[in-house]
Amino acid sequence: MDLMGTPTHPHTPDCAATTAGLLPVPATLPQWERTMQRARAAGQMGQMAMALALALRLVQQTPPAGREDDCIAALVVSHLNVADLQVQAAEPDAAARLLGRAHGLLRSLVADGRCGAALRQAAWRHGRETHAALLAHVRSHGSHPAITQALAGGGLAGLSS
Repeated sequence: MDLMGTPTHPHTPDCAATTAGLLPVPATLPQWERTMQRARAAGQMGQMAMALALALRLVQQTPPAGREDDCIAALVVSHLNVADLQVQAAEPDAAARLLGRAHGLLRSLVADGRCGAALRQAAWRHGRETHAALLAHVRSHGSHPAITQALAGGGLAGLSS
């Protein structure tokens, strides 16, 4: 899927991999925080998309020790914010795909034994937020295949480390 949740090819995060071509330099949490501040102030989809790209990059790299939870929180917040913007733009299908993707990314991180325990635990803890967002989207906009698939994968509780 691209940054807006449009399917392109299946992707599961690889804790040892980097995303070539996404950004010329490694993403940092302060860089994501600055982008989010600009995005909130501007309310522009382009800034939110950049924040989402940075957040994805944060978890595809090895997060700084002790900042794993912050990096996962950045990932979740970015996905939820972009999904909200998509709903505001009358694109609830795109929002549903993005929310399903966020939940799937967290499930993948929790299940990936190559990831450090702190990153897997942070993904597990933040999974309740994506799960709640999926359910809220269904309540507001009805069922969607991407959400059905994300929820069919079960909760993150069974994947705890």
